[in-house]
Amino acid sequence: MKMFCLDLCVRSIEHINERYVLLRLTDKNNPLPKMLPGQFVEVRIDDSPTTFLRRPISINFVDYANNELWLLVAAIGDGTRRLSKLHVNDTLNCVLPLGNGFTIPSSPDEECLLIGGGVGVAPLLYLSQSIKDMGGKPTLLLGARSKNDLVELDFFKKMGEVLITTEDGSEGEKGFVTNHSILNKKQFHKIYTCGPKPMMMAVARYANKAHIECEVSLENNMACGLGACLCCVEKTIEGNLCVCKEGPVFNIKKLLWQI
Repeated sequence: MKMFCLDLCVRSIEHINERYVLLRLTDKNNPLPKMLPGQFVEVRIDDSPTTFLRRPISINFVDYANNELWLLVAAIGDGTRRLSKLHVNDTLNCVLPLGNGFTIPSSPDEECLLIGGGVGVAPLLYLSQSIKDMGGKPTLLLGARSKNDLVELDFFKKMGEVLITTEDGSEGEKGFVTNHSILNKKQFHKIYTCGPKPMMMAVARYANKAHIECEVSLENNMACGLGACLCCVEKTIEGNLCVCKEGPVFNIKKLLWQI
């Protein structure tokens, strides 16, 4: 896919809680280019003396009707905290779309389970919309430490059935996503997951044991986004591959996770 370097305008910024911010960006002059679920953007952080490299941010959603790109940002470092302080009408320079996305189901009859943890829920919103658009109804299993860490639930509930786990039991079932009762009640054809690596590896082990096709979206450090700096290398059956260029989405069969 063709890549673009665009100066996007901040149309709105929503501070969801103390940690998460939802940015809605638009191109005032042209329609946004085609983007796929699972791809990401590299954002330039201006006026930050400690942030020299662009920051990779998952594509949370693309609203073509309103010409909006959504980015869900966890403000945990200098760069992302700077993003959380943007204002409406500020300009954000983005290189997009980057990487390879999720494999969309071939039939709406395929039962798809989307599992997200923390800010890893971000790419699953656009994926769930794509599945819904083709006539499918995804099941979404979202995990967090507590109910205060759950984000975009209203949006996810428009896409399909939403199930929740929290480590402290404050919302949904208590425990981790791989402990949810749905995994013993329903058979799925495909699993898609994004979140902390230990969570994704646990999901991969479950999928492998249950003989379910599974794709994971890795969150390795992607400094350049083009496969040049080799910061995001992952060991695979094909050798060392750059996550930013060959991923960030991989079928678990390709990874050397010893599942």
